[in-house]
Amino acid sequence: MMESADDVLLEADDRMSKALDFLGEQLAGVRTGKASPHLVENVQVPYYGTLTRLKEIAGIATPEPGLIVINAYDPTALPDIERAILAANLGVTPKNDGRVIRVPIPPLSEERRNELVKVAKRMAEESRVSIRNVRRDSNEHIKTLQKSGKITEDEKDAAIKEIQSSTDEYTAKVDKALADRERAIMGG
Repeated sequence: MMESADDVLLEADDRMSKALDFLGEQLAGVRTGKASPHLVENVQVPYYGTLTRLKEIAGIATPEPGLIVINAYDPTALPDIERAILAANLGVTPKNDGRVIRVPIPPLSEERRNELVKVAKRMAEESRVSIRNVRRDSNEHIKTLQKSGKITEDEKDAAIKEIQSSTDEYTAKVDKALADRERAIMGG
């Protein structure tokens, strides 16, 4: 149980930071016009009965701007990797030659770019909602601490102000991450 306003503030900052980190991982998987290992590295592959991230069972390289090459540490996993990439709906078609999987990255049409921007915006909005939920939970906790006499009215007011400041800061970081990814998707 958190007993002080500082505990609540640290917890809020930690949870907001995790929401931002998660958004970064999600946005990295949204395709741009050029090859990037981020596009496939978090694809979940069934490997010996366990869903495993691709980057944990294969080397991923981008030898040229329009190609991702996946070299499985265990060649028997190649068919599962190929199926997992297809199932992930990334808009790419993997080609398995028995030794490596090549994933050609076709240029994006304007329509597809616009769809991907919408996907990125939805991810960013989910992240903003998570951050606002952290703010709400933290504010409630601070008010509870004040009602139970563990902190003063002034400490409550200062903590709520600081929580709002953190909320604004993380929301701005979400907006920047979205703007950067949008620029990359649109080819700028």
